[in-house]
Amino acid sequence: MPDEMMKKGSCLCGSVTITAKYLDPKVGVCHCSRCRKWTGGPLLAVHCGPEGTIDNEASVTVYPSSDWVERGFCMSCGSHLFYRFIESKEYIIPAGVFDDDRDFEMDHQIFIEEKPNYYSFANKTENMTGAEVFAKYAPADE
Repeated sequence: MPDEMMKKGSCLCGSVTITAKYLDPKVGVCHCSRCRKWTGGPLLAVHCGPEGTIDNEASVTVYPSSDWVERGFCMSCGSHLFYRFIESKEYIIPAGVFDDDRDFEMDHQIFIEEKPNYYSFANKTENMTGAEVFAKYAPADE
């Protein structure tokens, strides 16, 4: 990942802390209906890879939202903590979880065809449809 950095963050109540060992500061926005249902709006998140720690994992509830990903929540305050790929264990973490997000920059939006008309971002970003995302990142069928 280019421009990697380490960041720390926590849930709203502070019972769960996260240390992302290798974080890409490029914020992506997901407009898919599942992420919007999960967050109440678009998901703004950063890729953190498989390295890092989640302290007090006993306070984390994990929901398997599909065959390939699971989403983590704080059991006490309900904060959204992560979107994790089951096979690779790579984390996508909401940007707002981190204590210091001043170095972050939004640079891409995915599932752009599912974005509702009631909001829009002014940032110039790379925009990808769901089909383009799956074509680029989904594992090839063997």
